[in-house]
Amino acid sequence: MTTLAKLEIVRALRNKRFMFFTVIYPSLLFLMIAGASKKTDIAPGTHLSMPLYYMVAMASFGALTAALMGNSEQIAKEREGGWVRQLRLTSLPGRGYVTAKIASAAVSTLPSIVIVFIVAATAKGVRLDAAWQWLALTGATWAGSLVFAALGVAIGYLATGDAVRPLTMIIYFGLSILGGLWMPMAAYPQWLRDIGDWLPTHAYAALGQAIEVGNAPHAKDVALLAVYLVLFAGAAAWLYRKDTRTT
Repeated sequence: MTTLAKLEIVRALRNKRFMFFTVIYPSLLFLMIAGASKKTDIAPGTHLSMPLYYMVAMASFGALTAALMGNSEQIAKEREGGWVRQLRLTSLPGRGYVTAKIASAAVSTLPSIVIVFIVAATAKGVRLDAAWQWLALTGATWAGSLVFAALGVAIGYLATGDAVRPLTMIIYFGLSILGGLWMPMAAYPQWLRDIGDWLPTHAYAALGQAIEVGNAPHAKDVALLAVYLVLFAGAAAWLYRKDTRTT
């Protein structure tokens, strides 16, 4: 399992196109969206300035991209190419394959998070009150990305190679937009806000938003992400076993 995890991490880091969209793309989006805003501009429905709001939103979006997009498409291709079938002939347990995929996604999310923070601090002068907030913000955003890494594994076993990209894109943009990563949810009608409040992306961004104002993440957001992690990981394990039986 350790060997496979190392191979997965090296392969992800060598994929230049993947690393561009997961590391550079979120930072560019931050500059485009928050570039014209000022520190005195407050994000609707929050106590955060627009640069602060979008720093967490785009860091979360970048982590979501790395964790979800990379896993789902790669696994679907490996299933159709026979690589997963070959791995089943080895002593690698099913949980080892799933764990290796989640681990590689987790490693690739960290650079995207850190670079968004660096760009926000240098280009927009974003500052936090204490150094511990930067560390806590990085740790919370990174840890929360495991939820979407597990979802990516589940989608990879759910969809075929032809269907995985459109399915992933629908889920990817749906979770991003409805969860408030592209714009504050206060701009949505009430019925959309009611839906968004229970999405993992909303709880995910809320972790960082709480830390930005000097508070601990809300228990509801942590609990919601924990439930989603269990559900997605359980679905991934079940789909892996089902795929094993059919092949």
